[in-house]
Amino acid sequence: MRDYLRATDFDGRKTMELFQLAAAIKARAKKREYLDVLRGMSGVLLFQKPSLRTRVTFELALQQMGGYAMYLSPAEVGMGQRESVYDVAKNLERWVDIVIARVFAQKDIEDLAAATAPPVVNALSDDEHPCQAMADFFTLYEKGVKWSEFVFAYVGDGNNVCHSLMITAANLGVEIRVATPLQYAPAPTIVEEARRRHAVNGGKLIVTTDPREAVGGAHAVYTDVWASMGREHEAEERRKVFVPYQVNAELMKLAAPNAFVMHDLPAHRGEEITDEVMDSPASIIFDQAENRLHIQKAIILECLGMAESTAASLGVR
Repeated sequence: MRDYLRATDFDGRKTMELFQLAAAIKARAKKREYLDVLRGMSGVLLFQKPSLRTRVTFELALQQMGGYAMYLSPAEVGMGQRESVYDVAKNLERWVDIVIARVFAQKDIEDLAAATAPPVVNALSDDEHPCQAMADFFTLYEKGVKWSEFVFAYVGDGNNVCHSLMITAANLGVEIRVATPLQYAPAPTIVEEARRRHAVNGGKLIVTTDPREAVGGAHAVYTDVWASMGREHEAEERRKVFVPYQVNAELMKLAAPNAFVMHDLPAHRGEEITDEVMDSPASIIFDQAENRLHIQKAIILECLGMAESTAASLGVR
């Protein structure tokens, strides 16, 4: 068994293995053929932040594989306030087989993992959103892209999603260009780690303040909200800075022909992305959302030590 706390926890080989497994699981699910490998097992969704996609897809992932899912809201637990992270962890390990946590501080999820025996999955923290990045690149994998020839552009806030995308791109050897305002650049430690992985796997990382430089010739253009959850009080100030980073039709003209449009959702239409672009034929945004379900099944199985046996049973090589 293993935790999945950061995008660095999977290398490129493991990432591709999980993409292949997720594709096989998805193909069966489309025929209403669900796995039963988690029968008798249970997982808890321990959330400090609300969510649509994360809650629905993780609950369904557990249930569609035969397990039981329980959701705990912030009001019910108060982790770190009403009860310490350690005590929450020691309680949960007596009851459940896997913990899926959506938190503010990365330290909370790392402390949770250190204190509890069952595997812990990071369903979002202020530092990273690794499951989202896996879904995003799985969506591109389904499109048949060749990693070594692909250019991925991210435009907007150098936030948790950006961090996980940078590391996942580096794991796969994908060139990624990140355009952010200088004061909202990705963390230097993430930049350093991504470049270290690119040196091994191929591709490269470009960090710039110019969205046109990032998008020029790119095969996918990705954006996210300008003020992430927990930073809503900065929204007005950020809006003034981020206006030049809006993904709109004019910016998309600089991308490669038939470039994909991507967003992790929720979107603030008319801010970081226009309706025209979000609803265009180039958009694969709702494919990304759907694929949260399928890749998270593969991640759960990997963390429980069941991915290899499940892949073999499905004929995945």
